[in-house]
Amino acid sequence: MSALFNFQSLLYVILLLICTCTYIRGVAPRLIDRNKEGFQGLFFKLARIGERLSPYVALSCIAMAVTFIIQ
Repeated sequence: MSALFNFQSLLYVILLLICTCTYIRGVAPRLIDRNKEGFQGLFFKLARIGERLSPYVALSCIAMAVTFIIQ
């Protein structure tokens, strides 16, 4: 089943994208620039969410890991 049709899988994909974009922006900020459009602009927005809401993203990652282990 595709991640688009399974809500929990869609949340996993979005959360992993947020974490990945935030990490890449921290390591190599030139790869994710705020002046880009399209998908690269979306990656900047995801990185910004990860930077500003980092406690909530961290709690979401922990919750995702626990639910993944339980299943």
